Order: sequence, then C-alpha cells, then structure tokens
Amino acid sequence: MAKYFDVHPENPQRRTLTTVADSIRSGALVAYPTDSCYALGCQLGSRDGMSRIRSIRNLDERHHFTLLCQNFAQLGQFVHVDNDVFRAIKAATPGSYTFILPATREVPRQLQHPKKKTVGVRIPDHLVAQALLAELGEPLLSSTLLLPDEDEPMTQGWEIKERLDHVVDAVLDSGDCGTEPTTVIDFSGGEPEIVRRGAGDTARFE
Repeated sequence: MAKYFDVHPENPQRRTLTTVADSIRSGALVAYPTDSCYALGCQLGSRDGMSRIRSIRNLDERHHFTLLCQNFAQLGQFVHVDNDVFRAIKAATPGSYTFILPATREVPRQLQHPKKKTVGVRIPDHLVAQALLAELGEPLLSSTLLLPDEDEPMTQGWEIKERLDHVVDAVLDSGDCGTEPTTVIDFSGGEPEIVRRGAGDTARFE
C-alpha cells in the first residue's frame, strides 16, 4: 500500500519531505504535485522505477522521460545548451515547460531517446515540487501522471492513492494543481519545435 502524505501547499513540512526524499533514494516510486499536474517520480537511474512508470502509463521505449530539476545550474549538468537556446529557456523557467535537448554523459543511457540521444528537462514553478527537489539534492526522473485511455491526468491526491495504491509507494498531496500537462518544446535541432501544447504559453516559441 502507498503511504499518503498531506503537505501544506505554501509551507511544506520539511520532515515529511525528508522522509519522501529518503524513500526515493531507496527506490520508491512516488506521485507528487507540479505546476501543471500530478506526476510520477523516481530516482535518476532507477531501472525499476522507469519500468514501473512505463507499466502504469503503458509507454513504449520511445517515450521521453523528464528530468525535473531544481534550477538552471542542475539542468546544465544533464543537457547540452548553446547560448541562444540558453536564453530562450532561461526566459521561460521556472514554468510549465518541458524542453527536449541533447543529453550529456551524466544521463543514463536507458533514459535517453534510443535514436536521438535526447532527454526532457524542466524546472517547475511549484513550491512543494521545489522543496522536494531541494531535499533530494538531484533531479527527479519524472513522467506526467496520465493513465492509459484517459484524456486528463488525475488532480486529487486521495484519488491517486485510491486508484494506484498497489503500484506506487507514496502519494504527496498538496491540493489541486490543475489538469493540463506541460508544453513540450524540442530544441534538439537548434530551432524550437512545439511537440505538445499544454500549460505553458507557446507564443514565445512560435
């Protein structure tokens, strides 16, 4: 059964976040809130976590996982960013965007797109997600909590706990965080390509 943590949205309890971060380091798969919608997260490099996310969401090998990063300095360790792309991404973060970029050697091979050698990265504009990343001290391997054959992600922590009780290890609930996933921008070819229109405004990339 999944552990359920009720977290204050503006003043998250550090003891709770430390407990969740420790569980992630020990291999736990967690459901947690972001600035776009709830997501599934596990430790970077966790093969079991990746496999479980793929199973829950019915994803194939071509799916781009996302590295949820605390800040730009952390993001820069895992993707190659030239000056023009840096400025474009810097202006849009933190926010509800996922950027697809060429991966550095820091990114485990199994996380990279098998042909493009790219990975998704993002910096959330969400207090609880940021506090969790601060406790974890490294990016969180992440994927939108959108179940197969459903049009919208789940928005209520208690519902996630109820429906995914036996397939996730913990649910971090800080209230409703919306239903729209991130806007996905592919910069791997140099110029921005809008892959998915979501919560982030696409005007700056068109």
